[in-house]
Amino acid sequence: MTDPQPTLVLEDVDAWYRSAQALFGVSLTVGPGEVVGLLGRNGAGKSSTFNAIMNLEVRRRGRITAAGRSLDGMATDAIARHGVSWVPEDRRIFPGLTVRENIELARFASAGRGTVGIDELADALPLLRPLLGRNGNQLSGGEQQLVAVARALVPRPKVLLLDEPTEGLAPLVVEGLAEAIAALPREFGVSLLLAEQNLDFVIRLSDRVYVLETGRIMHASTTAELAADPATQQRLLAIATG
Repeated sequence: MTDPQPTLVLEDVDAWYRSAQALFGVSLTVGPGEVVGLLGRNGAGKSSTFNAIMNLEVRRRGRITAAGRSLDGMATDAIARHGVSWVPEDRRIFPGLTVRENIELARFASAGRGTVGIDELADALPLLRPLLGRNGNQLSGGEQQLVAVARALVPRPKVLLLDEPTEGLAPLVVEGLAEAIAALPREFGVSLLLAEQNLDFVIRLSDRVYVLETGRIMHASTTAELAADPATQQRLLAIATG
């Protein structure tokens, strides 16, 4: 029996912001229903990797495929309709719209695959239901993150990109967010690529990890292997002081 085809593949991807190169030969895979962590210090290239996948803001070179189809030359909106959803670090919740309205906007990216309804989302993410009538500008950071994740799930994506979901959140909020994210592959059949600086969060949620440094993949292993390797954690992830 052969292994299932990866849901997302990057092969030797380079990326530039104008003349400044941000990624150097980045290769990674995400399997069906898998959670893969993309770790690195601030500025290591995590967001640039997501920008390259979404063909946003960068010029890219290399091969990127999602659900067996090449994303080369595909516009950002077409990539979203193909089944790649992205939750950016700044969440981009519309402040004057209700949570329900923010979520409903994502139906335009479904491309005929059918969409996830509000009730289905609220059943899978119980903390969402009490927020539905509130405006975006009435939400805490953790609530905004939950709404951004729910909105990204509406078009039934094959791949979900989460960019620094714990940024600025209190530890108790991070705990609730981890529980919600852990259920997503089971509830929605989606594969996750999780970009984070929070090592504990990634260790808790992911199956495998890649570590970026200066736009290059410097480590790839199972999560358990990285968790048991404090020397690699210190070398690639610790914040320098002094």
